[in-house]
Amino acid sequence: MKKYYILITLFLIGFIVSGINPHDYFTWFLEVFPAIIGLVILIFTFKKFQFTFLTYSLILVHCYVLFIGGHYTYAEVPLFDWIKEAFDQSRNNYDKVGHFTQGFVPAIIVRELFIRKAVVKPGAWLAFLTVCTCLSISVFYEFLEWAVAEASGQSAEAFLGTQGYVWDTQSDMLYAGIGATCAVILLGKIQSKQIEKITTT
Repeated sequence: MKKYYILITLFLIGFIVSGINPHDYFTWFLEVFPAIIGLVILIFTFKKFQFTFLTYSLILVHCYVLFIGGHYTYAEVPLFDWIKEAFDQSRNNYDKVGHFTQGFVPAIIVRELFIRKAVVKPGAWLAFLTVCTCLSISVFYEFLEWAVAEASGQSAEAFLGTQGYVWDTQSDMLYAGIGATCAVILLGKIQSKQIEKITTT
């Protein structure tokens, strides 16, 4: 149980630090809000459905990606400004890290749910439907971003982080798809072993 409290503590530290003098508080709130909702859901469902520690750890990593993006905005993360200059890139690409993670981490969550709820049998269909589900989540998030940007007006550019790139939405979904595919390929076997330990104890 101690290891789960460590994850929650790390979450709270990241959340508090990200909220200290962010680029602007409205954009910060929009970016970190999914992490807050996720924490609440995971705490209230912990007794009924406990994910593997791998899944919880990756969710924390995803939260930190959101915290950093919320603090600086995705278009102004300092490290990626340096990368932009060093490699002569046309834009700050931290948002692509965010969307890769948006595919990678949900793939682990979805895959575990599919296996443990016996939605799909392990095999090729499990991998395919996991990636398809994550792509659907990415599409829904792009719709959500669009709606929030339309409603928020002046804060839209900071929230969307398009940086003038006309194919930003499509590339965001591509990176999510790549992230989901990588998660299934790289961590599928490791996750299956952890799931087996949970279900047999």
